[in-house]
Amino acid sequence: MGLANVLAGIRAGVDRYDSSLGGLGGCPFATGATGNICTEDLVHMLHMMGHSTNVDLDGLLSIARDLPGIVGHDVPGQVIKAGKVSDLHPIPNWAI
Repeated sequence: MGLANVLAGIRAGVDRYDSSLGGLGGCPFATGATGNICTEDLVHMLHMMGHSTNVDLDGLLSIARDLPGIVGHDVPGQVIKAGKVSDLHPIPNWAI
């Protein structure tokens, strides 16, 4: 729900958000706390919506892709798994 909350915040005029690379974090006191909004997912969403962030998304993704090996477990970031919208390939001719 974090990204949806950012969208609601944008509509309300909020222009600063907290996130973490790979969504690392969470709260040791909140059972089941899932962590933070993934910075790379947030920046990708904002760029696709036409917002300027002054953040190098490709640089973020380069580092985020290394995180699972560094921390020893999967991270919740979706853009590192699915790729950026601009990374999509055309539909193959056989599928049309």
